[in-house]
Amino acid sequence: MTFILKKIPTLFLGLFLLAFGISLTITAKLGLNPWGVFHFGLTKLFPITFGRADQLTGLVILVLTCFIKIVPGFASVCNMFFVGMFVDLIIGMNILKTPSSFLLKLIMLLAGMFIISLGSYFYLKVELGAGPRDGLMEGLVKLLKRPVQQIRTSIDVLVLAIGYLLGGPVGIGTIILSLCTGTIIQWIFKIGKYNPKDANHLDFAKLYYLLKSKNTNQTNIAD
Repeated sequence: MTFILKKIPTLFLGLFLLAFGISLTITAKLGLNPWGVFHFGLTKLFPITFGRADQLTGLVILVLTCFIKIVPGFASVCNMFFVGMFVDLIIGMNILKTPSSFLLKLIMLLAGMFIISLGSYFYLKVELGAGPRDGLMEGLVKLLKRPVQQIRTSIDVLVLAIGYLLGGPVGIGTIILSLCTGTIIQWIFKIGKYNPKDANHLDFAKLYYLLKSKNTNQTNIAD
């Protein structure tokens, strides 16, 4: 399993970049991201916290994406656990300060959006699985045979609309993130030569058969 271990540093680089980008968009205080609006809306509909809404949404998406042949992998679990933890650490360290002017807030938001897209590229390109929301994006890209930009933007706008109807807060930053993140991600994927349509993630099912095959071969050699 040496080839998997070699991918771990790149995986965690991507996850940290995701967290840092998210932290920048939060600190900019121009509005939640689309999924944040949705999660906030759920807290108004059900007696749950924002964090629990995020976790439950992720679990539901993981289950649903299995029906479009997107099976979770090691990176899927890492995404669900470490991104939130890294965000808490970055915000808790109080190293990011909200700018005083709108222009600087906007620059911080755009920088965060770019870093989030870059983080998605790095952790997805190792093909050890996708997080719930990225898995949904990749699954629909493969199923509908449409570009990343169209699928990601459609998901973000739909989630934003539902979150808004549930009572989630929407700001100018929310609109920007909804309409532009998909374009940035597609651009970075193209430069990095990562195509979700061709992605072959080592999910838990494939990992199980790989380990089973390896053990069988070792047993045959021993015999």
